[in-house]
Amino acid sequence: MNIPWLSPYAFHVFGFGVHWYGIAMAASILAGAVYIVRAGGRAGLNEDALSDVVMWAVVGGIVGARLIFVATSDPGWFWHDPMQILHVWQGGLAWDGGLLGGVLAGYVAARRRHMPVQKLLDLSVPGLALGYVLVRISDIFNHDELGRFSVLLDTRWPAQVVSVAIGAFLLWRYFAITGRYPKLPAGYQFWTFNLWYQALRAVVEETVRQNPLYLWHYVNPYLGIGIGTMEQWFSPLIILFVAWMLMVAQALATRQGDEMRLRRATQRASRTE
Repeated sequence: MNIPWLSPYAFHVFGFGVHWYGIAMAASILAGAVYIVRAGGRAGLNEDALSDVVMWAVVGGIVGARLIFVATSDPGWFWHDPMQILHVWQGGLAWDGGLLGGVLAGYVAARRRHMPVQKLLDLSVPGLALGYVLVRISDIFNHDELGRFSVLLDTRWPAQVVSVAIGAFLLWRYFAITGRYPKLPAGYQFWTFNLWYQALRAVVEETVRQNPLYLWHYVNPYLGIGIGTMEQWFSPLIILFVAWMLMVAQALATRQGDEMRLRRATQRASRTE
């Protein structure tokens, strides 16, 4: 979707332009952080420790998102114009890089605070899904992430709207499953969220987005679709990794449940004696 008269700036303050992209990022980070702290607090976790973990996850997410964007879009900045890397407010963040950086930084912070990592990953899903929705809406204003031209439609695919629909579905799915199955194994929501995200992005979103194609590829100008983007080539590997992590999380949850039941049985036996 390309609407030329839309401006990437929401407003200006003392000559400084505030991008819709930055507002979307700030809103999703704030909403996600509030949800993690409040939902974690209701689950019995220390809210001060949660806030500390969230802060480091946000920092790691922004750094990871920017570095991956630069590495994949304009790596020359690293040696020709490194100061440009710091201009995050102008847009240019890779969602996958943000996810990776946030998870790594959050993992280290959670381990130091002795917090349940898999549980925190689950609580991060609403913020991630909401962020995907809001950032893709801001891409309409930025004229980014455009769709391929389709002869059938006689216009470009509304790729940003397709992305928004994917994010909205993932957000709905989280709360629907949480409400129906409140005692799922820790980590289930996060890793299945990533499975759905990678599959939908590779099969649907990337197919209609105007992205470069590599190696073997297929293009259908009439339908306006293309197969063979970098994301599509790497998605099978990412899906296999995520599926493996899901099995690890479920095995860990099963072992912890068995240990808890064993402790309870031992305590009952000792009281009986």
